Amino acid sequence: MKILHTIGGLGAKSGGTSTCTYDLLSAMQQNSCNVELLTPAVIDADDKLLGVGEEWIKVLPNDCCSPFAISKNIKNFLVKSDYDLYHTNGLWMYVIHITAAIARQKGKPYIISPHGMLYPQALHRSYWKKLPLIHLYFKKDIRNATCIHATCRQEMEYVRQFGYEGAVAVISNPVVMPDFTDLLFKNKESFLINNQRRKFGFLGRLHSRKAVENLIYGMSGLGEDASRAELVIMGKGDDSYEQFLHSEVERLGLKNVTFAGFVNGRQKYEQLSELSALFVPSDFENFGMIVTEALSVGTPVMASLGTPWEELNTHRCGWWIDRSPENITSVMQQVLELSTDELLQMGQRGMELVKNNYSADKVALQMKQLYEWILNKCEKPEFVYN
Repeated sequence: MKILHTIGGLGAKSGGTSTCTYDLLSAMQQNSCNVELLTPAVIDADDKLLGVGEEWIKVLPNDCCSPFAISKNIKNFLVKSDYDLYHTNGLWMYVIHITAAIARQKGKPYIISPHGMLYPQALHRSYWKKLPLIHLYFKKDIRNATCIHATCRQEMEYVRQFGYEGAVAVISNPVVMPDFTDLLFKNKESFLINNQRRKFGFLGRLHSRKAVENLIYGMSGLGEDASRAELVIMGKGDDSYEQFLHSEVERLGLKNVTFAGFVNGRQKYEQLSELSALFVPSDFENFGMIVTEALSVGTPVMASLGTPWEELNTHRCGWWIDRSPENITSVMQQVLELSTDELLQMGQRGMELVKNNYSADKVALQMKQLYEWILNKCEKPEFVYN
């Protein structure tokens, strides 16, 4: 069983799709799965390839041209390739289309992982650019896919709305638990006791659809209790939007709001572990890796109803509610009133949820089982829906 994944870019700055794909395939490699990944080289001098030097990553000279990223190098590799199954990640890029097209030419099965790009909110963004691509390529590519991989049932519903009638595999994104998360959780108790303020946070790309301003308004809604809290906004993105956030903090006279910029690696987990609660007020998130990353270090999470995170409520490790400033104020007020022990218990339940349901090893085995089913080597898994 020889599998090829393809992706439009694997740079560290490329975002969640690249990270999730790399983490999944790394876990599959560790579970003796014969999977390889095809990607163009990064061209940003300030960026670097994830997994550089890994033999299973096939990096081609980046000859991509046009916004569609047409690449002769990618096409030539695929034409000459010989794999049992092709699996492409994302949408709206040439590499996704040509992977599907050449798989059909070869009579080989192929899977598409849209990574949230068929959500209505994602489709509507720059729809005038996507519409011709849909009619020229992607309607056919999607409808003829052997299987579509969705990371949650909500995403599966949007795949169906797009018109896909074939098999959908609901497999979450993998969560790679750093080996220092238990140590960070042990240090969390002393941090909560010794820090005079409860620390709220946001971590992600700064963009208007993230609704980060609602956290600022939520802090303002605390009134005098705002002095008992601090808000740390971590991330970079749209400069004009970031300036708007700064101006709102100044307009409201908030003193305990800081902008920490881009954080990554161990520093990211250390910052997350120091939070009393992480807030994800986005209008939508496909899976929301930051949710599992925060839970993995024992930090409760408030996520909007635009995310697929009802488990925050059912597992009592956070809040899955509407993202209105009033609701955010309410959650902040609850966190201020919770004892250190209560916050630690919420954090422990969150860590257990991640370990039991979203570990990279479990997700890798599910994906391997999906491949085996498609290649007629096993019965249909329970996570596949026709």
